[in-house]
Amino acid sequence: MSALHDATGIATTGFVSPFPTIASRASAAAPPSRALERRQSWERRYRWILRTSDAAAVAFTCAVASVASIGAVSGPLAVADPGLVFQIAAATAVIWLLMLSAFATRDVKLIGSGAAEYTRMIHATGFAFGLLAMIDVAIDVDGIRAQLFVALPLGIGVLLFERWLWRRWLIRRRLAGAYTTRAVVVGERADVEYVIRSIADPGLGYQVVGASLRGDDLDSLRVGDAIYPAMRTHSVAEAAAALDADTIIIASRGDEGADEIKHLAWQLENTAAELVISSRVSDVAGPRMSLRPVEGLPLIHVEIASFTGRAYLAKRALDIAVASIALLFFAPIAAVIAIAIKLDSPGPLFFPQARVGRDGHEFRMIKFRSMAVDAEERRAALLAANEGAGPLFKMHDDPRVTRVGRILRKYSLDEVPQFWNVLVGDMSVVGPRPPLPSEVATYDDDVFRRLYIKPGITGPWQVGGRSDLSWEESVRLDLRYVENWTVMTDIVLMWRTVRVMLRPDGAY
Repeated sequence: MSALHDATGIATTGFVSPFPTIASRASAAAPPSRALERRQSWERRYRWILRTSDAAAVAFTCAVASVASIGAVSGPLAVADPGLVFQIAAATAVIWLLMLSAFATRDVKLIGSGAAEYTRMIHATGFAFGLLAMIDVAIDVDGIRAQLFVALPLGIGVLLFERWLWRRWLIRRRLAGAYTTRAVVVGERADVEYVIRSIADPGLGYQVVGASLRGDDLDSLRVGDAIYPAMRTHSVAEAAAALDADTIIIASRGDEGADEIKHLAWQLENTAAELVISSRVSDVAGPRMSLRPVEGLPLIHVEIASFTGRAYLAKRALDIAVASIALLFFAPIAAVIAIAIKLDSPGPLFFPQARVGRDGHEFRMIKFRSMAVDAEERRAALLAANEGAGPLFKMHDDPRVTRVGRILRKYSLDEVPQFWNVLVGDMSVVGPRPPLPSEVATYDDDVFRRLYIKPGITGPWQVGGRSDLSWEESVRLDLRYVENWTVMTDIVLMWRTVRVMLRPDGAY
């Protein structure tokens, strides 16, 4: 039988074996593509950065705790053997770093966005110091209490701040086109467009370089102002290679059957890093979703939203703590604001206004007065100049706002008295924007879900653009928060609020 030569140059016979040929096995063991090597390279580099930075942060906090213990002459931190203290610090650092690795806090899937990275770091730290606490109870070794009382709170703060700084650095690099995942989106045209719009933020780390369309003859795809090269779905692996992509995102599946994803994954071996399957389950956050494989069938479990329980007790405890600290911190500033308001225009210091809270109950929300005393009477004459979205009334140059009021509104200082509303239980620190009764009267059933939890001083609306957002986008952000909030999400939104106050945008 004459020998034939395949594309690899390996001589074969005309006999077709039902088993994988030597050539196909050789191709499966082929070296990784350039895209895959580039992806793995920046992932290794960034993990090394985090590993080194985490080690420095842990070493610093453990050293500070040791110095505090040696310097204590009395109390629970006092020690008899300074040498043992540094040995305990070294052991603490080792355990801590091991837990940070064991909890996969440097998983590339977590970095860049979301609160999962921070949550895992807190869990890893809590587990590490829980082990130390058990050792202290069992054998009472000098130096452990210093680590528990000093290194634990200090270390969480230092680690979170360090990771936040690196996240900001990573986002800047991604905006410049580096440290990104080059993705090809596969599926029906409408589904591909939906996925591309959803991951358009460069900070998320996805750089869409093309699409592979089903049943579409177009050679390009336009989404917004961007144009992407498009290919037919029979050449997904070829598209990944041609477009130098390291990730394939399946926006919708075709008619090839249940084995389509498996076969596609085989084709992409040594070509791409991962295969991502998109779901049209929108506005459902990670904590409510879980994946459970059953007999090879991956089932996505979506937990039904609940608006009572222990999580809300934790939220209330956080509200009381933050509101108490904020009222004490802002007391001197509030005195200066009060004097400025009185000197600027006649009228009361505070502006109480009826707002609608949880389950539709009205309450009196307190703000520093930022408008003239006859602002409500003058509103009807200004309705034609309304620039607000939906039922909101907003004007960039509202003539009713005083000179001091413009400054207060720009930096959200007029809202400081609302911490009293939080303390008495009418509001939360983080939540949907508190609506007026006239706004609630226009709500349909979906929008009314904003009232399932307490309104907040800040929230996704406050940090997402405020008055520059459309009404639909404001509602979507609030509803997503209502059903998916977590304590860690609240903490992240509080931190982002501080940044927004320092660099206001959309506040008027």
